[in-house]
Amino acid sequence: MASTTSTTTTGSNAPDDINTAPTRLFSLDALRGFDMFWIMGGEEIFHTLAKATGSPFWGTIANQFTHPDWNGFHLYDLIFPLFLFMAGVSTPFSVGRELEKGKSRGQLTVRVIKRAFILVLLGLVVNNGLNIMPISQIRFASVLGRIGIAYMFANIIYLYSRERMQMVWFWFFIIGYWLLLKFTSAPGFHPGDLTMQGNFASYMDRLLLPGRLYLGIHDPEGLFSTIPAISTGLLGILTGSLLKKKGLQQIRKVTIMTVTGVIFLIIAQIWNLDFPINKNLWTSSFVMHVGGISLLLMALFYYVIDVLGYKKWAFFFKVIGMNSILIYISGKFIKWQYTTNGFFGWLGQLVGDPYNIVVMAVCFIMVKWIFLYYLYQKKTFLRV
Repeated sequence: MASTTSTTTTGSNAPDDINTAPTRLFSLDALRGFDMFWIMGGEEIFHTLAKATGSPFWGTIANQFTHPDWNGFHLYDLIFPLFLFMAGVSTPFSVGRELEKGKSRGQLTVRVIKRAFILVLLGLVVNNGLNIMPISQIRFASVLGRIGIAYMFANIIYLYSRERMQMVWFWFFIIGYWLLLKFTSAPGFHPGDLTMQGNFASYMDRLLLPGRLYLGIHDPEGLFSTIPAISTGLLGILTGSLLKKKGLQQIRKVTIMTVTGVIFLIIAQIWNLDFPINKNLWTSSFVMHVGGISLLLMALFYYVIDVLGYKKWAFFFKVIGMNSILIYISGKFIKWQYTTNGFFGWLGQLVGDPYNIVVMAVCFIMVKWIFLYYLYQKKTFLRV
């Protein structure tokens, strides 16, 4: 997944000055790092614990770090949309700040489009490497590509519309997507068919996307299902605008995020009865469900870190969050498992079966974190 402009710190134990707009958020980098922790190997700790112990308890937790085959939700499904949500949160602090400095909307639009283009290209590299291959074998849809496209449209809407219209666009995309999939289908299927073969979004991807789809007839990062993902980015932007707002106490901001998050979760469960929560299709109920959880996590991190001022515990995650793009794409260029075995293989042998795999999973994360910490100390960050 990709990083947008990093936003790092305000918030202290001092009383909130409601007339001063915060310029940076330590909590946003920490939450981004928390999100990326699971991508960089955190989930493997639970998978190895389940394997080593054979415990149903650890097995149940490990199952949450897998994706459902189709409908349903596991915690692992949150990682991608939470990252896109946070990319939106950073917009008022990055793009908004440039507007305040006098940059024109046209200049910023060009910058946003360039960023989207770079993310799409990086997504191609992550999917296919640097090998030359026939177009028919290239997978064009990608996680980074979706982030880039959704981020681009959400930011353009931010640049050219007021907050109220941004809310209208948020609902427009997810309600329109719901109605479209409810009253259409792939040829030969009844309207509203939401199976992998029969749904309209997958059918359109089969028609429009060149190259290969991840699952042959469907791609979870397909072009058509990027439409509701724009709303995920817009929700982040609206949240970022709230957090940046002057004249509003911090605790009030926390309350608004918390209450809105709970309401979103309730709406998601109701909508799920007609339009199932499904990451593969990025359904509207999925947007509401992950949006609700994202708001609650943002409220929690913001309250603990920026309101109460407890920051030291989050430094581990901040180091990860400051270089999120780099750690996501690094596996294409660095043999992390080889490096881990080289440094800590002796420790795995010392521990022995069955817990050696758990120890090596922890060491795998440690090696990556030390690398990121070194870059953090050198103030070296990969930006897009």
